[in-house]
Amino acid sequence: MSGQLSGRVALVSGGGRGIGRGICELLAEHGAAVAVNYRRDRDAALELVESINARGGRAAAYEASVADPEAVARMTDAVVADFGYVDILVCNAGVASKGMPVALTEPAELSNVIGVHALGPHYMARGVLPSMRTRPRGDIVMISSVATSHMGPNGAPYNMGKAAMEALALTLAKEERPHGIHVNVVAPGLVETDMGVRLARAMTGQREMQDLRSLDQGSPFGRVCQPLDVANVVLWLCSEGASYVTGQRIECDGGGPR
Repeated sequence: MSGQLSGRVALVSGGGRGIGRGICELLAEHGAAVAVNYRRDRDAALELVESINARGGRAAAYEASVADPEAVARMTDAVVADFGYVDILVCNAGVASKGMPVALTEPAELSNVIGVHALGPHYMARGVLPSMRTRPRGDIVMISSVATSHMGPNGAPYNMGKAAMEALALTLAKEERPHGIHVNVVAPGLVETDMGVRLARAMTGQREMQDLRSLDQGSPFGRVCQPLDVANVVLWLCSEGASYVTGQRIECDGGGPR
């Protein structure tokens, strides 16, 4: 595939499903080679890689828990060995909170959610920065959430993890600007994914909810946000159109609740 991202290499964490899959597909469609990180769903990651390669792109899958610093180091080393460098990093891997108040939240859940959302992006950025600094341009995009704008109840681990992620992004934007690296944040609202369903259950208390399309009527523009909506923002941030943009947080939520 050729396009505005030809010659660039993207590593996308949690890339096999949901928002991550949408990002991988769109970046590949515009010419980037894509390293698809996954933790458990190997079949989904391999199916995505096969689909991209069949359409003339270049992709490979890499297993690692982003919360494990040694696993992340092995993965980033492998990606650089296979592709030569990484000049786009999308930190997308995520887990949902269980929807409990602070008084009932177990320490294990807190450690897990913060590990994935806050520590993982730190480990991944650290792993790719040496090769990214050698490139004419680098982009790091962190997928956060509008949750950090509201800090609603019954989701402290998620709120805390995403807030720490955004702090990391804004810090990195200042540190890496001299190296030609842009660091930005995309903060979606509720997105139609498996994790989106889990988040919606926690937010609404409707434990039986199965399909987010039931929320279309009350959503901006008459539909729930889709992975492609988020992917389009990521694509723009990595494009020449955003060549003078760094340290920014863009909400992708249709303007908020109707």
